[in-house]
Amino acid sequence: MKFLITGGAGYIGSTICSALDDAGHTPVILDSLVTGREEFTRHRIFYQADIANEMLLETIFKEHPDIQATIHCAALIVVPESTSQPYEYYLNNVGKSLELFRTLNRLGQKRVVFSSSAAIYDVVPDFMVTEESPLKPVSPYARTKYMMEMVLKDFCEAYGMQGIALRYFNPIGADPQMRSGIHVKNPTHVLGKMVDAAQGRLEAFEITGTDWPTRDGTGVRDYIHVWDLAQAHVKAVQDFDAVFERAGNPEDGYLVINLGTGHGVTVRELVTAFEKVYGKPVPKREASRRPGDVAGSYANADRAKALLGWEAELPIEQGLADALRWDDLRGEILGFSEEKIR
Repeated sequence: MKFLITGGAGYIGSTICSALDDAGHTPVILDSLVTGREEFTRHRIFYQADIANEMLLETIFKEHPDIQATIHCAALIVVPESTSQPYEYYLNNVGKSLELFRTLNRLGQKRVVFSSSAAIYDVVPDFMVTEESPLKPVSPYARTKYMMEMVLKDFCEAYGMQGIALRYFNPIGADPQMRSGIHVKNPTHVLGKMVDAAQGRLEAFEITGTDWPTRDGTGVRDYIHVWDLAQAHVKAVQDFDAVFERAGNPEDGYLVINLGTGHGVTVRELVTAFEKVYGKPVPKREASRRPGDVAGSYANADRAKALLGWEAELPIEQGLADALRWDDLRGEILGFSEEKIR
């Protein structure tokens, strides 16, 4: 089967494309390359354009009328950046998604799998969240994801579309076959900074926030291997109708599913696991909380198992090892010059 992947030249989108390839499907990539990498589109069907480009979307579906569903991954995703550049985030994430959904509906492309985020959840006492847990997006990035969900939900209810919002927790690692991975030169997420510190590109890894109400004072997260995450998307699109049947075919045509391991890991615990995989200590220091940070959460993933027949399989150690393997290759693959600070 053939599927449209917006943001298919990005970290998660490209991994989903590889998982679709391996399952015998054909991804069709739509990416502006504002943040994505053209290297991840090689040997695949690729259109370089904005997701709000109505004429280009018409062309895609005219040239590929057998596309079965759209996986919408395209978005700006850096939390601290969203606090300083909210306009860009609301425009690109919300405004352009609105136009994308409108065009998909007009063209009769009613099936959408949306890359949402666990960042929209409120902090709960035991940190484990279900799909019914209260929501409280605290950063502009998180609020855009919440708004995108609400737009999709309203479109499903009003226009007969069907949407599956997959709420990601914290992806780590790389495609195990090293076809793609983290592609930004200076990553802002926790594991990217840890790798940079280990490889000497940062003076130290900063543990941002040490006074959270967790077991060791550092934030708690649910770190899921990006390959497991990609497998969930394959199951969602190839069994789209069956997923809705298992859910009892809700009248509003909209489903929310958490994608996580079901286990919470603190930042200090992540550092310990990383140092064990890496084989030596990583320079580190404590720092204050960043704008938009929260104590964190981890997933109750029961619904994913019930509706998708999916559960995370790869251990955190493999995610860390794959991230390190990818780091050894990405400079060559993506043309980065590796500048160490010490």
